[in-house]
Amino acid sequence: MKCRSVACIWSGAPLYHRITSAAVLATPPTLYTGGSDGSIVWWNLSGTDSDPEIKPIALLCGHAAPIADLGICFPVVDNSSNMKVKSMPAGHGALISACTDGVLCTWSRESGHCRRRRKMPPWVGSPSMIRALPTNPRYVCIACSFMDAVHLFDQHSVDLVEGSEASMDRESQHRKPPKCTVVIVDSYSLTIVQTVFHGNLSIGPLKFMDVILSPENCEVQSALLVDLYGKLQSVPIPKDPTLGGESGVGLNKGSSHLDMTIWEDGLSEGGLVVSIATRGQFFVLVYRTCCIFRLLASGTAIGKISFVDNHLCFEDDSTHLHIMGGMFLEGNDASTMLISEDPCDIVEENFIVWNDRGSALVYSVSYLHGLFKFQPLCEIPAVSCPRDARLSISFIQLNHYLLRIESICFHTEEPLLWKPLVTIWPLYQQPDDNGNSCPRCKMVGRGGLFIDSVGGFASFHKSEVHGDDVGIEPTGRETKLTYQRSSIPSPEKFNNFCRDDEKYSFVEKEQVVSSSMVISGNFHTPYAVVYGFYSGEIEVVRFDTFFHLLESHGKSPRAEVDSHASKQHLNGHTGAVLCLAAHRMVSNFNRWNFNHVLISGSMDCTIRVWDLDTSNLITVMHQHVAPVRQIILCPPRTDHPWSDCFLSVGEDFCVAFASLETLRVERMFPGHPSYPGKVVWDGARGYIACLCRNYSGTSDSVDILFIWDMKTGVRERVLRGTASHSMFDHFCKGVNINSISDSVLNGNTSASSLLLPVTEDASFSQSHVKHSGKGITLSNMIMTNISEPSTSQAHVSEVSSMKVVSTSSSVFQGNKHPIKCSCPFPGIATLIFDLASLMSHSLKHEFIGNVGDKQENTHMKKLGTETLKPHHMTADDGSDLNGTLANTIEGHDLISSLERYLLQFSLSFLHLWDVDSELDKLLVTDMKLEGPWKFIVTPGFQGDRGSLTLTFPGLSASLELLKSSSEFCALKSLTMVSLAQRMVSLSHSNSAWCSALAAFYTRHFAEKIPDLKPPSLQLLVSFWQDESEHVRMAARSLFHCAAARAIPPPLCSQKAIDHVKPMITTNSKRANEDGSSNIENASRDGRDSDTPPEMPGVSQVEECKILAWLESFGEQDWISCVGGTSQDAMTSHIIVAAALAIWYPSLVKQNLAKLTVHPLMKLVMATNEKYSSTAAELLAEGMESTWKECIGSEIPRLVGDIFFQIECVSGSSGNAAAQNHAVLVNIRETLVGLLLPSLAMADIPGFLTVIDSQIWSTASDSPVHIVSLMTLIRVVRGSPRNLIQFLDKVVNFILQTMDPGNSAMRRTCLQSSMTALKEVVRVFPMVALNDSSTRLAVGDAIGEINNASIRIYDMQSVTKIKVLDASAPPGLPSLLSGPSETTVMTAISALSFSPDGEGLVAFSEHGLMIRWWSLGSAWWEKLSRNHVPAQCTKLIFVPPWEGMSPNSSRSSVMATILGHDGQANSQENAKGSGDMDCLKALIHNLDLSYQLEWIGQRKVLIKSHGRELGTFQL
Repeated sequence: MKCRSVACIWSGAPLYHRITSAAVLATPPTLYTGGSDGSIVWWNLSGTDSDPEIKPIALLCGHAAPIADLGICFPVVDNSSNMKVKSMPAGHGALISACTDGVLCTWSRESGHCRRRRKMPPWVGSPSMIRALPTNPRYVCIACSFMDAVHLFDQHSVDLVEGSEASMDRESQHRKPPKCTVVIVDSYSLTIVQTVFHGNLSIGPLKFMDVILSPENCEVQSALLVDLYGKLQSVPIPKDPTLGGESGVGLNKGSSHLDMTIWEDGLSEGGLVVSIATRGQFFVLVYRTCCIFRLLASGTAIGKISFVDNHLCFEDDSTHLHIMGGMFLEGNDASTMLISEDPCDIVEENFIVWNDRGSALVYSVSYLHGLFKFQPLCEIPAVSCPRDARLSISFIQLNHYLLRIESICFHTEEPLLWKPLVTIWPLYQQPDDNGNSCPRCKMVGRGGLFIDSVGGFASFHKSEVHGDDVGIEPTGRETKLTYQRSSIPSPEKFNNFCRDDEKYSFVEKEQVVSSSMVISGNFHTPYAVVYGFYSGEIEVVRFDTFFHLLESHGKSPRAEVDSHASKQHLNGHTGAVLCLAAHRMVSNFNRWNFNHVLISGSMDCTIRVWDLDTSNLITVMHQHVAPVRQIILCPPRTDHPWSDCFLSVGEDFCVAFASLETLRVERMFPGHPSYPGKVVWDGARGYIACLCRNYSGTSDSVDILFIWDMKTGVRERVLRGTASHSMFDHFCKGVNINSISDSVLNGNTSASSLLLPVTEDASFSQSHVKHSGKGITLSNMIMTNISEPSTSQAHVSEVSSMKVVSTSSSVFQGNKHPIKCSCPFPGIATLIFDLASLMSHSLKHEFIGNVGDKQENTHMKKLGTETLKPHHMTADDGSDLNGTLANTIEGHDLISSLERYLLQFSLSFLHLWDVDSELDKLLVTDMKLEGPWKFIVTPGFQGDRGSLTLTFPGLSASLELLKSSSEFCALKSLTMVSLAQRMVSLSHSNSAWCSALAAFYTRHFAEKIPDLKPPSLQLLVSFWQDESEHVRMAARSLFHCAAARAIPPPLCSQKAIDHVKPMITTNSKRANEDGSSNIENASRDGRDSDTPPEMPGVSQVEECKILAWLESFGEQDWISCVGGTSQDAMTSHIIVAAALAIWYPSLVKQNLAKLTVHPLMKLVMATNEKYSSTAAELLAEGMESTWKECIGSEIPRLVGDIFFQIECVSGSSGNAAAQNHAVLVNIRETLVGLLLPSLAMADIPGFLTVIDSQIWSTASDSPVHIVSLMTLIRVVRGSPRNLIQFLDKVVNFILQTMDPGNSAMRRTCLQSSMTALKEVVRVFPMVALNDSSTRLAVGDAIGEINNASIRIYDMQSVTKIKVLDASAPPGLPSLLSGPSETTVMTAISALSFSPDGEGLVAFSEHGLMIRWWSLGSAWWEKLSRNHVPAQCTKLIFVPPWEGMSPNSSRSSVMATILGHDGQANSQENAKGSGDMDCLKALIHNLDLSYQLEWIGQRKVLIKSHGRELGTFQL
């Protein structure tokens, strides 16, 4: 499992977001807006009805192309209905998004992250519209087409060209029929389950699509396709959504074509269609000047609304406007009051239309008995903005509000600079006091990316955002941003807002970021953030936090560097900086005086190379005649001279290959038919792949892949169609295998991490380690002179610098970087902290282990001659002095310091500052932790396949994500608690503040934020078997702290609900419905069940709910957060239920243990590397208290299955891979060390029967026998009293494993058998072994009065040689027999052989007797095998001692002889309890502390609990 926490760094410059689509979710009120750059903004609607607020919460990053459409789906799985949903419970809605590049994403509203990210196959085309199926909203209908290159050639310019619609009519005469695909996609898995249509349309290019129901049958669905001219084509959707699929089987190329020639008149009257709306059996075609209402069945026009003389089309100054869209509105109560028998009647509906300036009219329309009526209800005023500004307007309904979504652009030369704004309008307006039937609505709220909690994105580039109340408050540390609630204007200001042009004021173009990237240093922490601006300026801002920590240790390579050098400004470009890359020179043939370079490509068609150490310009390259969009660095394992080269991609359709050694262009790769948007460099094979997307609308248009040979410059192959995408994916996988950062992107570049495919968990190639000297980029180079402005400063603190640089390079040269950097969009940098890498204990071991590696030393020496001459030292014999450093105490301390500083850097960026001021003060003063004060840092977390959820600046957005996402809470808390515990292990001086930090994220966090979402228990248990002990302990601690608040509703008992109710009542601020999610849902489940919660037992309905929850896997958002599978979801449910049943039985339903135990047993036997060990631990821990009652009779079978599993694991270990073998060994250790002893203690007779049968049913050298012996040892130590009555069977089993007749078993088990036998002798005083280990005596600890005996075994032959009678004193059989000769009493309390081994003495607490037997040592004694019980030679009665235990069965010999009190008490006890109760009481009171010690030849000493009771002469 992967635990990755994200810290997002905002540039401070405005985030521009041109909205292309929108979607709303009613519960909870949520708005999603998709942008032209691929970003999606998540907005929350809150506040009161009279004062609503809409705020941006997070930026959803999953697309790198313009968002084509957004839709709402319900990706839930119902196992009981064949994967179909029958209802859509509140809170299960999700967003599905599609971009023009064919990537689909589903975003969970509950957790806020991307639960699935997938790219559609290329034959489908480019998605354009998404509609959920009305009958089953789990499935969505997606219409795809091949869009015109005029619109999509440049993804950075998506604005429609005015007047292009008129030209399309003329061009369509010469075009081929447009190609279209309509598919049904499962929103849960994002797989195509049905291909509805694939082929050429009978109408024009697709403009709109909707899913409608048949008038005759509401279960029959059709996809209604509409072109730009109003022509329709209906394609039926089959009922079964599982036919077809991605292979295209069963394509429906024919369709029912609605040939409506009457629409030609409408076309000449209304022009081109701008929008379409459907409602029931009607649809509306919205033209630029009118709306025409038609029937779906016949296409007959039933009404028309014209806007020719309306203010929607003309303003006072005769400005020509036009209609932009229209839609039906929901929630008109008046329509429910009227009933019409004719299905073709519109009873009463509300319909809204709006123009291109944002002005809108809401109409009430009706169609009864053939009469169409419409009446305006209210008016929404237009947007007030300058005339030369470009507007993009749309409306959408959210509950009882209308949201106007505005995007405005002032910079006509830069089409990307769009500013979004969302205004809130009441849906229904009452007539005003003047009697106006169409009153003007008043805005009640607004929100934007500059107005709400972000506080105007207070620029850190010396910019000022107008109109926002952003306070700059000086503190003792740094300048700190403060955001005030008063920054949100009042409703009165909102109403005047439309007349205030200042609301659209923009910051200067020089302050807008056009590209950005993060440079990763070799300390595995980010080195700097680089921003490129539209003005052509470049700014480099360094992370000083880590290096300040090094300076405090006195070993920083930049200890004497001026602090003002932390920021650099590079000027020279005359156009926007579009791409960036950073590279450290590798070759030792570098004849230039630079090592660390920055490469920038610009809109001015030039490429500039800068020296990052001196901020000087090195050269300017002019290989392109169009803007430069991409710079691609060499991948790992690239040979010289290609290792210091880069590729540049321009809009002139050319790819250039330039060298940093020669500062010249070495190759040009021309001839691409379009801009190669995706370019991959395979350094291992020496090829580059350039994928050119073809956006022509013809049916034969295909994408083209060009493969070039880097060495010769020859075009090797050209692939078209789907083969081009397959080959390109193959290239990406090959590059990703050798990538250190798990990405196809090489080195440090500004290319979006979302642009190229992401392969999760790319394995680190061993050949990469061997060839790591080839193509070493900045990510794996040893960093020297990090920020020295001149070479003269390189000699400052040379010795300490050498230690830091050389050591850190070796220490942190792991397979994966602990901190990975990316920039999904310009101005947004993300630092992804991988917990597994941060917590890895292999840092020191790997460093020490690599010291003697000749290959590594050779590689380090090579690097030393190339780039590290001042810092890397070698001895005269060629050995690496770094190895000597590692073996010194100072080297070990330095390694620990570097690891500690890395953890401190992570804590600095991941901690939620300003939530607990006392904790912040403690971290700053005691820990000396420097917060990221100079950056705007917000939290986030990762979704499926590299997708990201990034909260906007401001604490409120971060807290909103914490209140809604249990997955985010779990990941955040787990990361912080694990890092704190790791810091304690590195230095105990940190224990105070680390404990405070861990306590805050474990307990106090929920106290500070009462309505905080409890962490996901399923996610936490997935880390219970993590490799790091700190992560395991943190996950278990968080589980216990959150269990009472996070019990899943199907498992929650009424007591748990009552327990949490007072907590809910005291938190009066818990107003939103997510605050008591689990407990309130559990309460509802309890009320819905057939049996009242307070009644004992659980109804069958509730049992079904529990079983359904245990087997469910469809609603688990946490899976994609940690890279899990559906199997992980099901197994984690079992683990959570078992843990709750053991540790919190009063808070869960009564029969949870009974329903969970069998799935838990199956999980144990499944040998699952992630969960089987955990399941075995839980089964062992709760065996006595919970599980024994449920599976008492099944324990022997389970023991046999475990033995079989152990045999299989041991047998396959020789053939298994090393990793699998380690997993199996871990599982075996858990089974043997924990589960088997607990099972044996729960059912000792069954366990002894099973192990005895294993003697004959398994091989003599089977490891099962050793496991049985080891388990016996644990049982003897853990539960000796329960084993006392089966002592003879235990000894017999041990002796069988030592049988000389079975040499194979004896050879295998002898050592373990003797260990077990000696442990039995040590624990049980009634078992004795003589000093020479030749004789063994086993006495009956509990037995009948007249049937007790002692067995004597010869250890050489492992046979029984004699039986001694220990039943009653000789000569007095009738007096001591008592009323019953079968009464079970304690027989032998202790045994001991004489020093010479020829005699045996026994002490019996019952009767207080010492008996002596003379065994003899003659050889005929061994041969006789006489098993007739032998009487004792001597009997001594022991007087009672002071403080003798009252549990003794007699106080004196005479009391036993007379038997009055004893018989009376015995009879009375027999009446009150049964034989089993008497036996249990006898075992419970059995004293195992008696010892017999020999003093001299014929004296014996009795001891109990170390106390001497008496010495007796034999």
